Amino acid sequence: MAERRLLVLFGSQTGTAQDTAERIGREAKRRHLWCRVEALDSCDVANLIHEPLVVFVCATTGQGDPPENMKMFWRFLFRKNLPAGSLCQLDYAVLGLGDSSYPKFNFVAKKLHKRLLQLGGNPLLPVALGDDQHDLGPDAVVDPWLVALWDKILALYPLPPGLEIISPNVCLPPKYTLHYLPEDSPHSDSELLPLTAPRGAPFEFHPFAARVVSNQRVTAQSHFQDIRLIEFDIAGSGITFSAGDVVMIQPQNCPEDVQQFCQLLCLEPHRWFVLEPTEPGTSLPPLLPQPCTIQYLVTHYLDISCVPRRSFFELLANFSMNELEREKLQEFSSAQGQEELYSYCNRPRRTTLEAMWDFPHTTCAIPVDYLLDLIPRIRPRAFSIASSVLAHPERMQILVAVVQYKTQLSKPRRGLCSTWLASLNPEQDDVRVPLWVKKGGMKFPADPATPVIMIGPGTGVAPFRAAIQERVALGHRGNCLFFGCRHKSKDFYFQTEWEALVTKGLLTLFTAFSRDQEEKVYVQHCIRENRRLVWELLSSGNAHVYLAG
Repeated sequence: MAERRLLVLFGSQTGTAQDTAERIGREAKRRHLWCRVEALDSCDVANLIHEPLVVFVCATTGQGDPPENMKMFWRFLFRKNLPAGSLCQLDYAVLGLGDSSYPKFNFVAKKLHKRLLQLGGNPLLPVALGDDQHDLGPDAVVDPWLVALWDKILALYPLPPGLEIISPNVCLPPKYTLHYLPEDSPHSDSELLPLTAPRGAPFEFHPFAARVVSNQRVTAQSHFQDIRLIEFDIAGSGITFSAGDVVMIQPQNCPEDVQQFCQLLCLEPHRWFVLEPTEPGTSLPPLLPQPCTIQYLVTHYLDISCVPRRSFFELLANFSMNELEREKLQEFSSAQGQEELYSYCNRPRRTTLEAMWDFPHTTCAIPVDYLLDLIPRIRPRAFSIASSVLAHPERMQILVAVVQYKTQLSKPRRGLCSTWLASLNPEQDDVRVPLWVKKGGMKFPADPATPVIMIGPGTGVAPFRAAIQERVALGHRGNCLFFGCRHKSKDFYFQTEWEALVTKGLLTLFTAFSRDQEEKVYVQHCIRENRRLVWELLSSGNAHVYLAG
């Protein structure tokens, strides 16, 4: 009998595709298939020729781009020299997750499906195109498609004699078992400190712990929004970057939330533990030291402030002994309950921790082994780098809008990363932030004669500050910036810096202060007003135009 083996590969930017891939993995286990779930860039693409059955789950980002964790796979798959029949033994299915309000809706899934066909793959089903804009979200497409997929797979790989599909009411084993170490075991918190000098350039699973040099508010105290200019010391990090690049920052939960979480689940923050994979071949979670404390796990790893997904309620329902709570959890995890789940979670941006407060009887019954199945890891956040090493050697600066807004919930919503960054005080402590750099999407012209027109309203000006600093240091002229904000006196970032460059003839600056007069004025009005200059730069100067929001 053919080996009952399934590989689920995902390309995920915000975690939705990964969540769906893990759901497929759980459903495969209920059908007694041996299943691996991996990010596309974590798998060895060359081994695809040995895989009999693969399900691809991929999101589309930006203007039809593949997510970050499938870019290497994407480049390999579209190599011209791959033989036409190289995947003729592969049965596959592609599930796309996208948003039909974008012009290139599910572009990656469609293109992947087409390419796998060209390479000789055998599609089990037509490509599925999940849509965020649907009233029920992508699940409106995903749910029926998965029913059809399992029918196809079980026809090819029937259940072994004597085995039945494991009921959804039966809880599958956790991914890891958490073993507490004896309370008197000799461990110190210094074991949990990140290494400050990684081998080679820092990356996601080996970030550099950069010291915060300064954290300064750049908006007036009377201004409604708190914007920070934060500077990091990156000496000895091996980090290199140029204008347009992006810094990734790994944030952490605030101490109050960590304390509440531990109280709710009756966890001892200072207990040490080790993790053991339940199945052979499962790797340990990256970024989590072994051994580790509960406090470290909750502070640095579990995303207790994210809006919980359907899978969270599905798993939570398994632990509920309280009839009322269990019924509600089952409703939230059913296809019919998705509209109500959206109103409960997504619309008010309710956090995982807040949802746990609403199900207290269930929450206190969560087995500690299931924490990593229940709650995803904290994802890194991306910021445009707002400085150039040519102007600030061994330093890196970012411009951060501290996210805070109201929903129908009484407590204001706060951005996890921006709130944490704003709270750091380098004058009191030696404060460290785990970070690494990624190439950005903006490339500035190498030819010093090519002018650049930069349109950067608000914090969108950040990458252009890096570009202007870099270009001025290299002696490139033809720097034209359109900047817009609300008030000249409250949120005109880098005003003195820009004005000094204008005086020296190194920058042409146009500003729009939307609220400083009766009629609102925005950057587009400035562009229209200066259309002759803009057209001259474009037509005879061959200028490059950049826009950042």
